Amino acid sequence: MNLEESIATALQYENRVAVVYEQAAGAVADEAGKRVLSALAREERFHVKYLELRLEEWRTIGKVVPAKLDTAVPPKDVIAAGVAKLVKKAAPAGRDSDLQALKKALEVENETTAFYRKMVAELPEEGKALYRRFVEIEEGHGLIVQAEIDALTQTGFWFEFRSTDLED
Repeated sequence: MNLEESIATALQYENRVAVVYEQAAGAVADEAGKRVLSALAREERFHVKYLELRLEEWRTIGKVVPAKLDTAVPPKDVIAAGVAKLVKKAAPAGRDSDLQALKKALEVENETTAFYRKMVAELPEEGKALYRRFVEIEEGHGLIVQAEIDALTQTGFWFEFRSTDLED
């Protein structure tokens, strides 16, 4: 796969994950969950615009100059603090439909992240430079969605680590 093909494919992934987040935001019952999913959808739509600009750049000048790619994803410790609050007020209403929407979001997020990792591994340096930041951001998105799932299911795990429970 060359760089132009990879950008076109990345656009498909980003559009797909944005749609899933938009649908999930409309489907979940929890207002905090709606806000999180809507924010993730907006960020994915920004990624689409960013990639469209890179593709246009490639087609116009024959190279890609990765611009700064910011994210609204907070650091891992901030996410953990937010999850702690969610766990305390998680409500069973709409739980099954919320869980289904979140699992679908996590699935497409993981697929998108895997694509970016593959591009970093396989493309020449110009492509690697374009996709490294996407790997970081999409991994953060996955952590947020997993944290929402953990809060909803109250599994006692945050970010794949067992949380401490004073009642244990």
